[in-house]
Amino acid sequence: MKDELLSGPAASDRTATDTGPADRRTENTGAVSTDPATAKRQNAQKNAQKKKAQKKAGGTGRLTAVLLGFASAALGLLTWVVLANSGIDGFPGPVSVARRAGQLIADGTLFSDAGASLERVLIGYVLGVVLAIPVGFLMGWYPVVRRLIEPWLQFFRMVPPLAIIPLAIVLMGIDETPKIFVIFLASFLSSVVSTFQGVVAVDVTLVNAARVLGARDPQVFIGVVVPASTPFILVGMRIGLGASWATVVAAELIAAQDGLGHRMQQAQLYYDLPTIFVQVIAIGAIGLVMDRLLLLAERRLTHWQERR
Repeated sequence: MKDELLSGPAASDRTATDTGPADRRTENTGAVSTDPATAKRQNAQKNAQKKKAQKKAGGTGRLTAVLLGFASAALGLLTWVVLANSGIDGFPGPVSVARRAGQLIADGTLFSDAGASLERVLIGYVLGVVLAIPVGFLMGWYPVVRRLIEPWLQFFRMVPPLAIIPLAIVLMGIDETPKIFVIFLASFLSSVVSTFQGVVAVDVTLVNAARVLGARDPQVFIGVVVPASTPFILVGMRIGLGASWATVVAAELIAAQDGLGHRMQQAQLYYDLPTIFVQVIAIGAIGLVMDRLLLLAERRLTHWQERR
């Protein structure tokens, strides 16, 4: 009898109309369906909404960055005008500097000097980075190598490039070799420290997890250590770039027949401040463009890294 009551029409109606708690939650709250096709559509919709929100935020961020860039340039120009009109003896204003820049561009002097300095920087900088990265990896991966090299590394980091230039000229002559050498040294020292610090900072948990999964040392190095230390390497490259430009100017001030630093030294003899300003602006502009290119490469290579 009890079975008949439970299996009667009322029970059938309840079974037909009651979809159960799980189904009600799916209908009422919009939870993800267990049906593969439905779940796939829901995930696609969520991803599309997320990409749309990111695109909107990215557009707003780029516009803000452009506006802030213009505001920064305007503020710098205004500060320059104020200083030029503050009574400082000989301090040139933007107009006189622009006029002098036009003259140096017209006769080809500015491009010739910039090309000579850029060539020296590129050769020394690239050589320094190419050597610094493997040496930094060896120092970070093998403690014995680190203990052998790091004291000498820190010793030479404390010696300013200006102190090396006279020695390099005496030993290597007055041609391009000593200039490129001191640029190489500045680039190498900046990049190698950042590289080996990046290797040392790799999370040990990631290394151990890779080894537990059966990865050998070469696989751990390529698959874990290199990607994790890439941000450090790129930061070191950017620091090395700035050090390279500072060093080339110092080298050209002492021993050069061309280059932006040489032109500044010649202008100093005649108290030609507009020419000095033109060279300073040229160095800053070229260095800024190179730094932005490195920053773009950094963002491409470390797109997985969260940024503010």
